[in-house]
Amino acid sequence: SSDLYKMMNYDYSSPVAQPEYHAQFWDMARHNTGKTNFLDKGHVLPHGTYTLPTVSSGKLEQALDKTSLFRTLATFIRAHSHGYRIFAKDSEDMALFAPEGKEIPIYDGMDDFHVNPIDSHKATAFFKLDEDFVHDRAFDIEDYVIRRLAKNFGRAEEKACIEGNGVNEPTGILHDEKGAEIAVIADTLTYDTLIEQYFSVKKEYRKNAVWLMNDVTALALRKLKDADGNYLWNSNNDTILDKLVYISEFMPDARSGSKPVAFGDFSYYWFISRSPVSLRTLTEQFAINDQVGYLGLEFVEGKLIRRDAVKVISMK
Repeated sequence: SSDLYKMMNYDYSSPVAQPEYHAQFWDMARHNTGKTNFLDKGHVLPHGTYTLPTVSSGKLEQALDKTSLFRTLATFIRAHSHGYRIFAKDSEDMALFAPEGKEIPIYDGMDDFHVNPIDSHKATAFFKLDEDFVHDRAFDIEDYVIRRLAKNFGRAEEKACIEGNGVNEPTGILHDEKGAEIAVIADTLTYDTLIEQYFSVKKEYRKNAVWLMNDVTALALRKLKDADGNYLWNSNNDTILDKLVYISEFMPDARSGSKPVAFGDFSYYWFISRSPVSLRTLTEQFAINDQVGYLGLEFVEGKLIRRDAVKVISMK
């Protein structure tokens, strides 16, 4: 537990970090009507949800790292203490050389900044459990709930980071106006098309660049060969042109009007956690079936801060 605190940089003094809060939270999750006075000291959202205990939040984030692709590829930022909207600034500034003993050149570089408003979007996860499991003390309800939340939120995050429209959800890399730039418009996926896409990305972004596509596209590219009959795809390490290939079910097939392949440095996609995940139990509605419902909430944002860092192929 102490290692999780250090890793997540959590505040030991916070009410949700206390052992008593942890115990009462999971008693509440078991539909136990015991004390809730310590729970009230934690952050209770207007939706009636209670913030996950600190240790549980750490376990959930570790699980999300394994289920949410963009928590691996993107730059993950925790901005829990800020207001609803913050502004991210990015620039292409560079150090200047100056002769010794001479005036140091200083200029107003404010116009060099690209300002991106960072909002907060609510994602919800719902699932049910039979009361036999809920009330069985041998059943590890914390582990189960964390795994279910990680699966639900992980898939939702990945989907939004790829195809999100920016309205009530993150802005995906495939967004026409705010997503990745188009490298090439093609009739079909060919060896030359991939080469053109590769070199359309600036050298500074190619250094840490990766490919992103779905299984159908990956299967087609595995069959591509150059003029000498060599396969484009290196099956020994799953790379194309020495760059790793990542698979997502939410990338589209290579059909008319789609963008089936993305390539670039995805660290310029910022995925931002705006508040800790919270949970509430729903009992009355499902009592007739001897079940307990669970509603989980998370508030996140995501967007590509620099559009030219990732390029896509657009099919005619």
